[in-house]
Amino acid sequence: MADKLSIDEKLVRKLADLLNDTGLTEIEYEVEGRRIRIAKGGAATMIAPSAIAAPAAAAAAAPEAAGEAVPAGAVTSPMVGTAYVAEEPGKPSFVKVGDQVSEGQTLLIIEAMKVMNQIPSPRAGTVKAILVQDGQPVEFGEPLMVIE
Repeated sequence: MADKLSIDEKLVRKLADLLNDTGLTEIEYEVEGRRIRIAKGGAATMIAPSAIAAPAAAAAAAPEAAGEAVPAGAVTSPMVGTAYVAEEPGKPSFVKVGDQVSEGQTLLIIEAMKVMNQIPSPRAGTVKAILVQDGQPVEFGEPLMVIE
């Protein structure tokens, strides 16, 4: 990795082989402030340090790059983790289909590396569909809900 825009093809191939060998669908590697992400069905992505601050735009584009259709009004996952629709087991869900939500209202939680991350609504509207189940693993950029 001589400069910020060069891609180390040997590293990309090693990471792709690691995906195949382990059965993982995605792997991310960072060294000296440069990050590379390899995902099955997608493309290798090299992220410069200045681009790291824009995960929401990348999350919205990820399914399209992988050839998947993203429903209109979809709220996509900003990270890989486990989705939870309620604050804790046995508690009511944060939202249900048909609920009116306001911008910033918590829709669900994604647990990543033992950290519970609240996922806020990006806009006000009505929950039209919940695309994940409680305890379901989610990928970066995967549609979670549809809000119109």
